[in-house]
Parts: sequence; structure tokens; C-alpha cells
Amino acid sequence: MGYDQSGRTVPPETSSGVPAAVLENVFDDPTHGEPGRDRIAVHVVWEFALLAGLAAVTWLLWREDSDALRGGALKTLLVDVAGLGLLTLAAGLSLRAAAVNLAIGPVALAAALHYAEQGDRGAREVLLPALAVAAVAGLALALAVVVLHVPGWAASLAGAAGVIVWLERRTAPVTVQGDYDPRRAALYLFVGFAAVAVLGGLFGAIKPVRRLIGRFRPVADPARRRGAVAASVTALALVGSTVLAMLGGMLIAANGDGTVAPGTGLDWSVLAVGTVLLGGTSAYGRRGGIFGALLSVCLVVVFLAWTVAHDWTVSRWAVGGAALGVGLLVTRLVEAFGRPRPAPPGPRASGPQRPTGDGTLSSGWAMTPAPEPADTWPSVLPMRTDTDTPVDAWEAPRWESEPRRWDADDR
Repeated sequence: MGYDQSGRTVPPETSSGVPAAVLENVFDDPTHGEPGRDRIAVHVVWEFALLAGLAAVTWLLWREDSDALRGGALKTLLVDVAGLGLLTLAAGLSLRAAAVNLAIGPVALAAALHYAEQGDRGAREVLLPALAVAAVAGLALALAVVVLHVPGWAASLAGAAGVIVWLERRTAPVTVQGDYDPRRAALYLFVGFAAVAVLGGLFGAIKPVRRLIGRFRPVADPARRRGAVAASVTALALVGSTVLAMLGGMLIAANGDGTVAPGTGLDWSVLAVGTVLLGGTSAYGRRGGIFGALLSVCLVVVFLAWTVAHDWTVSRWAVGGAALGVGLLVTRLVEAFGRPRPAPPGPRASGPQRPTGDGTLSSGWAMTPAPEPADTWPSVLPMRTDTDTPVDAWEAPRWESEPRRWDADDR
């Protein structure tokens, strides 16, 4: 803090002459948005609720079929968590950037069919072409979203339609040709997904990172462009989400029962988006928790395993729709209790105060204007209340009690 010429404290300035307080909230759009740090307490409370739900469902699965949590069945379960986790990370990355990618399900199914048909050529020969195609497709989607500045869900739905046209060329299930068994590295795959999910949540909780990732989120007119920084971050998020969806589809195909059935893949999109919303990520973008994605993925996978142990047939549409419905309620809670605290109506002084020359109180942290001193002296001298008022108002005597000598009549 510094002092101006009148003795009042002023905020420190950067080398460009802009106050540091302004630069701190430069990505918050203080004119239209909500400057300040998002509150995390609502995410912590909800993640404890998810942890309790996961413990309850795991106990139910253990009581129904304890073999599902040991040996090879446990490895399959861990790979399922990693596969769905990649799709959830893809949905969460695009959702945090406020441009949700609904094409992740069709992309994952297309990658699974590609792996099933070409898996015998080797993992590297299958992965590299699919990686290139996914990156180009994600880049095309990103350009459509940021150049035209259109909602991500609309542009990605158009891209999903194009992928579904390619998927409809298959009418029968395809047998997996490759011999890669991801269950041999089940623990590493699960730990890798968990590390990425938690570290991503931790970085997303940092104020500058959270504001930067969610820069594309509208704060006034949704059709107004959000700038080159927002466009670049959103483009990277869409490309990354498409690549993650491709990897998740291949992992699910390799961990399956040996066949991949064709379809639209939109059920995977609904399941992934519903799971990430269930974990605490806001449907409006920007806001999200730390452990929510990991806990919600584990909860959904263990629940599906519990339904299999009961010989129930539960579709991904049903589970995804239920998760989506609960996730929308969580979004309302996150937006209501996770936004920054409202700013106080005026500046308040804190810490030791000292008077300054202009009648204000200063401190090392804030400024509080002191009440103005009462005006005890009139601005002009009072007129004398004599019965004999001079004719000329400019000649009216004010404080003199005797006649003036220098302007007497005989002079």
C-alpha cells in the first residue's frame, strides 16, 4: 500500500500502472461476473455423501457376491472404472470449459469397433491412426465452436451425428481381434485414472486456473465472444476430450466380453455426462470438486456390478438418466453455495488506524472515510440586525460598532 499527495492510502500498482487488485480479477469480468474465490465447502460436503454412498453399495455387492471384489473379477472391475473414468474425464474437461462435448459416446464406440476390427495388427498400429483421427475430429469441433462461437452441445451433437452415420454401416456385433488384456495392468490403469482425476480437481480448485479454464462461460449475453484466451482454452479442452473418449472406448472394448455391438453411442455420452455432474461439476462450467469424479465413477461401476450380481438388466440409458437427474440438482447446489461471497457494501477498516491530514482514517489493509467535521463557522459573516439598514447593501456594516473613520461624510 502507498500514499497519495493528500495522505490517503492507495492500492499498489504494477509496472503498467494498473492496480494489482484489478489484475487479480482480470479473468472474472468484475463488471458482469462474480469476482472472488469460489467456495469449496459445498463440494467437500457432497463428496463425503458420495463416499458414504460408495461404501454402502460396495457393502451390498460384497454381501451379494464377495467374489466380485477379489481375484480376476476385481481386476475387471478396476479396468471398468478406468474405462468409464476416461469418458468421464472427457466429459468433465469439456464441461469445465463450458462447452460440453456430447460426441464422446459415439467417438468411444467408433474407437471400440476400430479396435475390434484391427486389433490383430498390434496395439501401436491400431492406436496411432485412431489418435490422429480423434485429434483432427476434435480440432474440427473446436474450430466450429470457437470460430462461430456457438454452444458446444449443439456443435458436438452435429459431430456425433456424423460419427453415427459411420457406425450405422455395421449391423452385427464385431468380435475383438486383438489379444491385449488390460486386466494384467488393472491396478496401474486404476491408479493412473485416479491420479489424473484428483490432480485435475486440485488444479481446478486454484483460483487463476479455475477462472482460466471457465473463461468461455458467459457472464452477460451468451452470444458475445469471450476473447482469444477463452477460445484457445476451449479448443484445447475439446480436442483433449475427444482424444480421451477414443482411449476410453478402446479400453472398454479390450476389457469386454469379446464382442462390440454397434449402435449410436449416445448412451455412453449420457452416462459420462451424468457421472461427471453427479461428481459435482457444474452444468454451467467452471466449478467442480476435487474427488467428485473419482467417487462418482466408482459408485456407478460398483452399482452396475451389483445389478449384475442380482441378474438384473439395467441399461446405460437408465443409469445415465438417473445420474443426470441427480447431477442437475447438485449443479443447483454448487451454483447456489459455491459462488464467491458477496462483496461488502463499502470499504471497512481493519487493523490499527491512524488519522490523516484530510480527515480520514488509514490502516494497512483497508480505508474507512471518517465523518466530516461539523461546520461550526458560517461561510459568511452574519449581517447586523439593526433597525436602520443602509440603502446600499454593499455598504452594510457587519462587525463594526462605531462609525468608520476613513469614509466619514465630511471627508
